[in-house]
Amino acid sequence: MDRPEFYRFHQGDRILPFAASEYDARLAGLRKIMADAGVDAAVFTSMHNIAYYSGFLYCSFGRPYGLVVTATDSVTISAGIDAAQPWRRCHGDNITYTDWKRNNYWRAIRSVTGTGKVIGYEGDHISLAQKALLDEFLSPSETRDIAAATMVQRMHKSAAELEMIRAGAATADVGGFAIRDAISVGAREIDVAMAGRDAMELEIAKRFPEAEYRDTWVWFQSGINTDGAHNPVTARQLQVGDILSLNTFPMISGYYTALERTMFVREVDEASLKIWEANVAAHELGISLLKPGAKCSDITAQINDFFAERQLLQYRTFGYGHSFGVLSHYYGREAGLELREDIDTVLEPGMVISMEPMLTIPEGQPGAGGYREHDIMIITEDGNEDITKYPYGPEFNVVG
Repeated sequence: MDRPEFYRFHQGDRILPFAASEYDARLAGLRKIMADAGVDAAVFTSMHNIAYYSGFLYCSFGRPYGLVVTATDSVTISAGIDAAQPWRRCHGDNITYTDWKRNNYWRAIRSVTGTGKVIGYEGDHISLAQKALLDEFLSPSETRDIAAATMVQRMHKSAAELEMIRAGAATADVGGFAIRDAISVGAREIDVAMAGRDAMELEIAKRFPEAEYRDTWVWFQSGINTDGAHNPVTARQLQVGDILSLNTFPMISGYYTALERTMFVREVDEASLKIWEANVAAHELGISLLKPGAKCSDITAQINDFFAERQLLQYRTFGYGHSFGVLSHYYGREAGLELREDIDTVLEPGMVISMEPMLTIPEGQPGAGGYREHDIMIITEDGNEDITKYPYGPEFNVVG
């Protein structure tokens, strides 16, 4: 039996999150990056860049995936176990590699790049083992890290991306209202979380009937479980007076959005209310600062000063916001657009960024728990557009 190292298996209709013209525009931007860096071929290995430039979001399960872009070609590289699904969900060509012989993945890539070329790669993603195989199979004349340049490209959203992100934010709101309705004394975190997740899954299916559905989730935390922003859901039962963290995360074709709110079950004590109101005030201050020309580190400093004046800065646990687009909790991050002391990026129209101050008061102190509000802002020509519509603050979020 003839066992090929790789082959093309294309069947079915192609369905993508965006029009072909959107991917052509992204690839044109990438090819300018490549030309400026003197790169002949770019070899992408990360989920976020492969999805950004081709539309295909892979499921690795221990196998490598790729996207090769040259001056003329754009080719996804996928494993045989996925058959033609990668081709149906990608822009450009697709090559399937086989398991018959080790490293057929790199032989498939070499069939596009050739050897002896200047190869661009993602230094923040490719492993040492895979980089060694790149050098062995492609014999590049030189390799150049283009990860940072592609991140900068992804930070500036197209009109089509903004439409997708707005749909995601609206879906997150749907999940938030479903969670609010599900909160009651004695309910478990997992029960409330499932209500929010199910509502978002149905909303995504209604808005995007031809999409693939995966990865939408909820972190709903109560009591001591609110101390960390990414604490998993448990079976803890809600009690009167509990502080709650509502966190909904719809995933649409690789695009992540989020809604996060502080809540209380039925009643909130005076100490907790004071901290909650301070965090809400910091949230509103932060939103007012998100405008073109503002520097991420300067925004951070102003919110730091606000908390320091109230003797609360020591309870801040992370930065005040981050970019949105092709990312999730297990891939992708536009680290150049975060509200932190060490990020000097200047905001520009078309960027998308959250405002999400959080304070964690330790157990045993008055007002113990984690307080967090989260809205998504599109930077406009003269300010920002807040696309999160679920209300924040005590008036709406003492429930159950």
